[in-house]
Amino acid sequence: MTKILVVDDEEGIRSFIAEALESEGHAIVQAANGDDALHQLDAHAFHVMITDLRMPGIDGMALVRKARADRPEMEVIVLTAHGSVESAVTAMKLGAFDYLRKPISGPAELRLLVARALERHALLTLKDRSSRDQRNVPALTYGDAAMTPVVDAIRKVAKTSSTVLLLGESGTGKEIAARAIHAWSDRADGPFVAVNCAALAETLLESELFGHEKGAFTGATARRRGRVELADGGTLFLDEVAELKPELQAKLLRVLQDGRFERVGGAQTIEADVRWIAATNKDLHALMTAERFRDDLYHRLAVFPIRLPALRERRSDILPLAEMLLGKIAGEMGCAAAPLTEAAKKTLRESEWPGNVRELANALERALILTEGNPIESQHLGLSMRPPRRGEEIVPLEALEREAIQRALARVSGNRRLAAEQLGLGLRTLYDKLKRYGLE
Repeated sequence: MTKILVVDDEEGIRSFIAEALESEGHAIVQAANGDDALHQLDAHAFHVMITDLRMPGIDGMALVRKARADRPEMEVIVLTAHGSVESAVTAMKLGAFDYLRKPISGPAELRLLVARALERHALLTLKDRSSRDQRNVPALTYGDAAMTPVVDAIRKVAKTSSTVLLLGESGTGKEIAARAIHAWSDRADGPFVAVNCAALAETLLESELFGHEKGAFTGATARRRGRVELADGGTLFLDEVAELKPELQAKLLRVLQDGRFERVGGAQTIEADVRWIAATNKDLHALMTAERFRDDLYHRLAVFPIRLPALRERRSDILPLAEMLLGKIAGEMGCAAAPLTEAAKKTLRESEWPGNVRELANALERALILTEGNPIESQHLGLSMRPPRRGEEIVPLEALEREAIQRALARVSGNRRLAAEQLGLGLRTLYDKLKRYGLE
């Protein structure tokens, strides 16, 4: 939910603004003067601040300066009386987004300006996140020969505007490759926007991609820009593109062809300058034969296909990748990165890794939880775990896992969902283990 700070010494104006914006689903905090506003800014994060310029004590101009210095991500709208437009212009030079004249003509004008400010906030947030992400693109390889042509291809295509199709098993690092293409392109200063086509229902996915107009469907209380629009000037990454339903495939094809689309429920044609990268772990040729994926869309997406090898095909990358992941996971968990024993290293090198890098990361996180900073042995990786047969004693590894689950549940006061997240397990998997170990 968006949070908006409304600052004005006139209670009637504050109430009018609050009522107009709360009906749109925004959370409103009111401040009757500049001192109160400074207190709220220190205590809370806001998406937008609406402030009068003329108030006793700390005035709106001082609040604008404070906001630009301490909350550069927050948008500011200033209120100014008729005949004081010069002050509003000065505020905009200091970084305010826009201004409204008092008396405000009606709620529609206010809501529209706030919607525009929130769109700018969202876009700048995406660009800032993209900028941080592109500076921290993980290494694509640690020297394995199987990855040399892949990295070469990524570097070459990054310099162009060609559409890229990334192919490979789940967990092979397709999003990392997409981020590398963006970071090494001339669009690196633009946003990198990722959409998982399998994560949303078809109706929600269309709105997520193309945006919607107010009233387009139940719950559409305000106009919303879609991911395609937000990616203008940057890169849009469509993960699991094979999951798109036929109707959305047709709409996507049009955007790929001419860069134009309409928001859901809208008639205005919008143009977006987007570099497209798609990814899938499915056999698109088989899906085309089964008439589940459009041939023309495939040819639009597969201008430059790149296949990412499975982890078992790049074995010399496994150990350095594991060491990097251990450090990263330990940092996120707030603990020291445990060393790998030689036996553990051998197990890592020789395992088949059907889940690829994602499975490797899960195994290492599980091992860190079990060992609590002590050296990681082969059995801590849990790569050959199975339920005990009837009458069979619990093996030492399973005893360790049982204890780890008990500790995790104790840390979160028995909340099984949080415990599953801490353990790196699916909730259903955790329930199975609770039943197996008699911890229900």
